[in-house]
Amino acid sequence: MEFSGIIVGLGTFLIIGILHPVVIKSEYYLGTKCWPIFAVSGLASCVASLFVGNFIASVLLAVLGFSLFWTIHELFEQKKRVEKGWFPANPKRATSRN
Repeated sequence: MEFSGIIVGLGTFLIIGILHPVVIKSEYYLGTKCWPIFAVSGLASCVASLFVGNFIASVLLAVLGFSLFWTIHELFEQKKRVEKGWFPANPKRATSRN
């Protein structure tokens, strides 16, 4: 039996599941100004995936990289959700939203 697909699927599920609350917390504490961190991390993960010899590790690094790129989009969407009142705004940043 080949378990690579199951391992990659589980890893993808965990990456997405972990990044969801990261987006919420990042927007709450840092606003949207932290997007370059996700961009650099995503690029580093994608580049690293090119040099890793293990197939599963390479695929998971690529999934992480592109999930981090998607996180940038979700960060700005989270800002809109906060503005609509769907999520709480950080009262310490309420006057200077990014």
